[in-house]
Amino acid sequence: MTLHASEIILRPVISEKSMDHTKHAKYTFAVHDDANKFQIKAAVEELFKVSVLSVNVLTTKSKEKRRGVGKVRIKGRTTPWRKAVVTVAPGDKIEFFEGV
Repeated sequence: MTLHASEIILRPVISEKSMDHTKHAKYTFAVHDDANKFQIKAAVEELFKVSVLSVNVLTTKSKEKRRGVGKVRIKGRTTPWRKAVVTVAPGDKIEFFEGV
């Protein structure tokens, strides 16, 4: 199955930890479940016009969640998703993260 760059990179991950990593030229993205490191590297280079040094990929595990609706307790699970931490070359920046 061939994926286009816009299908591989789903969205940027905006959190305190990911924003701290931007100081060290590391950017975090939610990626497609079937994408590998080589496809992620090519997609980031194509979409943001930067040179990528390394890609680290991990899958977040689903967690059990419980919530109460009135007197009824509902149990469920969160959706597991895949993210990639991309390190770009010194001097390169992804402008999307700069304004956040």
